[in-house]
Amino acid sequence: MRIVILSLAMTVLVFSFLPGCSHIKTEPVTQYVDDSTITTEAKWIIANDPDAQFFKIKVKTIQGKVELDGFVTNNKTESRLVDKILALDGVKSVTSRLQLMKK
Repeated sequence: MRIVILSLAMTVLVFSFLPGCSHIKTEPVTQYVDDSTITTEAKWIIANDPDAQFFKIKVKTIQGKVELDGFVTNNKTESRLVDKILALDGVKSVTSRLQLMKK
């Protein structure tokens, strides 16, 4: 009986790690952690910006390269966000696809 329970536990353990492996194959774990940290910090910058906090701006980071998609009210806001995100540790570049919101 112990062997059956042990075998079942090992099977569950092995299969529980399989879904997470698909992301690890594409980039090193340390890079994933760094990218997720950069994305979180960039979202914090956006959420605390008085002109951008109410707009949905998507942030994506791949190997230190940040991509911004969404809307802003003016070019000054876009520039400020890009400059602040560029100043974050680990950021290599920022590609802004932010569009001006029509009034």
